[in-house]
Amino acid sequence: MSKRDVYEQLMKHQRELAVLQSCSAVLGWDQQTYMPRAGAGYRGEQLALLAKLSHEQATASLVDECLNQLDDTAFPADSEESANIRDVRRSFTRQSKLSSRYVEELATVTTLAQEAWVEARTKNDYKLFEPHLSAVLKLKREEAETVGVPSGGHLYDALLDEYEPGATTAEIKQLFADLRKELVPLIHAATPADTTVLHRSFPVERQRYFAEGVAAAMGFDFQAGRLDTTAHPFCSAFGPGDCRITTRFNPQHFNEAFFGVLHEAGHGMYEQGLRTDAFGTACGTFASLGIHESQSRFWENQVGRSWPFWQGCLPRLKQAFPGVVDDVSIATIYKAVNSVQPSLIRVEADQLTYNLHIGIRVELELALLTGDLAVIDLPGAWNEAYTKQLGVTPTTDTEGCLQDIHWSFGGFGYFATYTLGNLFASQLLAAVRREFPSWTDDIKNFEFSGTLNWLRKNIHQLGRRLTSQELCTQATGTPLSADFWLTEIREKVKHFRDVF
Repeated sequence: MSKRDVYEQLMKHQRELAVLQSCSAVLGWDQQTYMPRAGAGYRGEQLALLAKLSHEQATASLVDECLNQLDDTAFPADSEESANIRDVRRSFTRQSKLSSRYVEELATVTTLAQEAWVEARTKNDYKLFEPHLSAVLKLKREEAETVGVPSGGHLYDALLDEYEPGATTAEIKQLFADLRKELVPLIHAATPADTTVLHRSFPVERQRYFAEGVAAAMGFDFQAGRLDTTAHPFCSAFGPGDCRITTRFNPQHFNEAFFGVLHEAGHGMYEQGLRTDAFGTACGTFASLGIHESQSRFWENQVGRSWPFWQGCLPRLKQAFPGVVDDVSIATIYKAVNSVQPSLIRVEADQLTYNLHIGIRVELELALLTGDLAVIDLPGAWNEAYTKQLGVTPTTDTEGCLQDIHWSFGGFGYFATYTLGNLFASQLLAAVRREFPSWTDDIKNFEFSGTLNWLRKNIHQLGRRLTSQELCTQATGTPLSADFWLTEIREKVKHFRDVF
């Protein structure tokens, strides 16, 4: 067989694997939206079987044979083919170290853990989740030890690399240390705004209609996606033409659902912007979770919390909620959605304090992974960290260590990508504004196509052809730097102080 024939055989195999994995994604989405609670046990068996089949497909001898025939000289180094081969080789190397027993057990344990998390959160009782978290943590520690780390590395590196390839624990720890130094004085300099406008009566169905309308205007295609409700907002893409986003509604808090929808729609627009002809290959897959988060944070914050956005959005808000916000000015709503106030809930945190929420989670999961923090002591450690770093203390488990779903599905190493996403998003905004001098007017007029098309060209359509760092440098002209985010935040704080 020619190198081309071998390559095509490998890509066919990878596309079949992607279809199989998408079946698991459908079941996972159903579990968090419509599945009856009593179905958790059997759903665990279903997902375990699919995990086993996916693992067998990913580590099949055919993959090994094809990779052995496709060395670094098979195609040009900068070609699409080489990018796809590199990605398969990376995945094959990692997956081959894990046993079928392990992937089956992880699927079963995390399915039950997610259900236990929902129950514990609902009943405000960490003890209901504690044994499940212990089981998940044991398996993730086993995974990290099995996959292995480079000489001088940290056990956490092996899990972090799954979400942000190439990132290291040392770099992440230094990033949060540096950000914390910058953030503390900025938080002290910021003045909390009156947010009562966000806590008026906002009927859920009107919230849904309004949020869907704004997401559609931004570019989320509801002919190829849908919005549902869940305990924890997420986006799940099953393949070309099917991307699901979720949110949770609070009739007394506008922000909770609205910015949740903008955030998840940002994820969804990335998935909808990937090349459909490259489905199942690296070039049809998102670059990294940091880049994925940059898309959600970009639409939620850089667009959704900007002054020009609310110039265009407020008239639409008044139309959607007659009698509720008739008296509200642009300044009032802008200040309310950007108010800086240390708080307990990550997904409702302002731009300035958000990264402190993430830093706390990274510190805690590092300690859990190494055994420096016992699972039974997590609530106390969580509360202590919030008191020390944000000056607020949870009074319940639900508003404390049970607020995020990530650890229940085994997402150790995931949280750091939120902060990386924030940094990428600010840097992308600077590039977009250089490209479109009319950006302010465009957003004010609810004209988002120029921005979305730029992201399609420079981020979405490239898939995983480049690493996240290479993608950032190519799209923005410079390597990833926290300076763009810090500059944006400082300007926003100054804007509040000088103008309002």
